[in-house]
Amino acid sequence: MKNGVNGIVEVAFVVEKDGSLSDFKVKKDLNYGTGEAAVNVLKKYPKKWNPGVQNGRNVRVAYTMPIRLNTVK
Repeated sequence: MKNGVNGIVEVAFVVEKDGSLSDFKVKKDLNYGTGEAAVNVLKKYPKKWNPGVQNGRNVRVAYTMPIRLNTVK
């Protein structure tokens, strides 16, 4: 917050068949540790995600999540 970082961090990951998250990759980082912080937040998220469903079966799904940061007071 001291550095006034603003913008979008993009994190790509896979939602597994059981709803857990894996294979994290920071696609767009704003420096100052923002990408790493975004991955840590997603890893610590307490609930499972809904997996993809294809032909009635759960499947793995690649997902990219944009996270907007706005530290302006």
